[in-house]
Amino acid sequence: MSTPPDAFLSLHTAVVLLAAVVVGMVIGCLTVLTGVPVAAAVIAGVSSAGGSVPVLRTLIG
Repeated sequence: MSTPPDAFLSLHTAVVLLAAVVVGMVIGCLTVLTGVPVAAAVIAGVSSAGGSVPVLRTLIG
């Protein structure tokens, strides 16, 4: 019997990235609700998602 292939991402990485996407979507949606243009809300969401990855990596350990 052959062994199954390794996972593409570890569980820790998947949880951190999923949480970062959720944080980015929440920040982006809240930014849109303030009345700024959608492009600015996308930039705010992406930057907050990127900034939250190192924090989430240390918190979810």
